[in-house]
Amino acid sequence: MNTDKKMRLGIISALHEEQQGLVEAMQGAVTRSHGMRAYTLGQLWNIDAVCVLSRLGKVAAAMTASMLVEKFGVTHIVFTGVAGSGDKSVRVGDIVVAEALLQHDMDARPLFPRFEVPLTGLQRFATDLALSEQLALSAAAFLRDDARAVLDPLEIQEFSLQQPQVHRGLIASGDQFIGSAAHVNQLKADIPDLLAVEMEGAAVAQVCFELGVPFSVMRTVSDNANDEAAVDFMRFVHSVASRYAFGTIKRLCQHLAG
Repeated sequence: MNTDKKMRLGIISALHEEQQGLVEAMQGAVTRSHGMRAYTLGQLWNIDAVCVLSRLGKVAAAMTASMLVEKFGVTHIVFTGVAGSGDKSVRVGDIVVAEALLQHDMDARPLFPRFEVPLTGLQRFATDLALSEQLALSAAAFLRDDARAVLDPLEIQEFSLQQPQVHRGLIASGDQFIGSAAHVNQLKADIPDLLAVEMEGAAVAQVCFELGVPFSVMRTVSDNANDEAAVDFMRFVHSVASRYAFGTIKRLCQHLAG
């Protein structure tokens, strides 16, 4: 990770529920409004941090990431939120920490190859190796040591959260809620190493690549990206994913603070 200057960690989520508790945990919190968003600055477990909600979609996420860097001076960015599964081994309640991200709806053929972001020469944007490694370790430690203590036993039973796992690999983003088995199966056929699908991460990845900012993306798998994807979605985000994010970010900050 870049240690040339003091770390200021930007934490982005698309929905309020995905970031629940983090702002309340901040010490010396100050909120500043800019571009129809509220950026909350303060200390999270002795790390200088800025929390913000991007709203859904790639444009919203890209603008938010840009503002974090250019206006609020963050040195590193972590995106937390939920995703649909893109692989049979990735189950509801698992965590995927991205090693790379691509935009599955980027298609400028015949001018450029499918998925390639024009004029970058890239289809996939790699996350920061050190930050992602620590985020994955923090997530695994949370699942192993803390998850059962902060989750309702009923939620564990109903969402089958008995043995959640951390996965590392490819996440794909697009301005679409993937809600059919046929759609996710087609994406899997086109992108065989796909682990999860969501709507923001690859846009943040492109911004961070172009601005030279280390970043990572953590997604809690809320559904199987099929015809049942919308069932109990917000309940899962509120009662499971928000606790995953809070616990993992807490452990990450505590490690980074030394």
